[in-house]
Amino acid sequence: MKIEIIGAESLGVRGLCCFVAAAEQKILIDPGIALGFFRKGLAPHPIQVATGEAIREKIIAAWGLATDIVFSHFHGDHVPLADANPYQLDAARVAGLNPGVRIWTKSAEFLSARERVRFITLKERLAARWQEGNRGAGPLVFSVPVPHGNQTERNETVMMTRIADETVFVHTSDIQLLDDDTVDLVLGWQPDILLAGGPPLYLEHLNSELRNRAWKNALRLADSVDILILDHHLMRSREGLRWLDGISSESGRRVLCAADFMGVPRRVLEAERKTLYEKMPVSSGWHQDYAKGKATTRGFQALEPGRDIPAAVHD
Repeated sequence: MKIEIIGAESLGVRGLCCFVAAAEQKILIDPGIALGFFRKGLAPHPIQVATGEAIREKIIAAWGLATDIVFSHFHGDHVPLADANPYQLDAARVAGLNPGVRIWTKSAEFLSARERVRFITLKERLAARWQEGNRGAGPLVFSVPVPHGNQTERNETVMMTRIADETVFVHTSDIQLLDDDTVDLVLGWQPDILLAGGPPLYLEHLNSELRNRAWKNALRLADSVDILILDHHLMRSREGLRWLDGISSESGRRVLCAADFMGVPRRVLEAERKTLYEKMPVSSGWHQDYAKGKATTRGFQALEPGRDIPAAVHD
């Protein structure tokens, strides 16, 4: 099995996209990207935009090679969009690419109203063999939909993915470690390598009870999984880095973020957005010009963190 994490917060973008080669299948999971349109009153810094451009091209390349594509849910940092903003993946970029690919999604009954609109739109625009439900194929199987974070009145769900050959890899998307039953299900799958979305520590509404639950569930996973990778919402703040290292310290086992797994420096660019603006000011109107195609990231690409570091692939 070969696993490449393409996009995640510790790699500079919002998302949890990875590309897995197992047996005869090449599986692209959650091929979406976002940058956080505004954070503390600031649009993405051009260095973030440049990083997003590079990762978006990697996702498109992987789309063309995939035998299977998985949409865990239909949020804009996990799927291409027909109404994408300038920092997301426009569905038009992949609309006619790889028409024989299978796209796996949750069953329609588990889609929220907003997800249903996106599902219908993407099904009309993307040439693919759409597969609904949790049947799976070959080494690829799926969970029943589980809570997107904590069980709330919004009742949003995600579909988890298990891929098994000589290694068992599990991708859990936005579970945020906030639901004990979901973590029980993950442990029942006995993963060797687990990629999970951690808790959103940057959100004020995440109270102490939920933080404590996420901490305990992270320790449970660290004790049971050979390679534990926690990223996504967790890496949207500097606190997430400290939290991750704290889990490693308390568990006595090294817990990774996506950048660690890929062997590149941690680049939590969203968490560092204010600092980026202070160090590298941006001209007024740059973002409006970029959206119109009148500005580029060319002057910032040389400054892109990790640009000269080749992407690693783990066997």
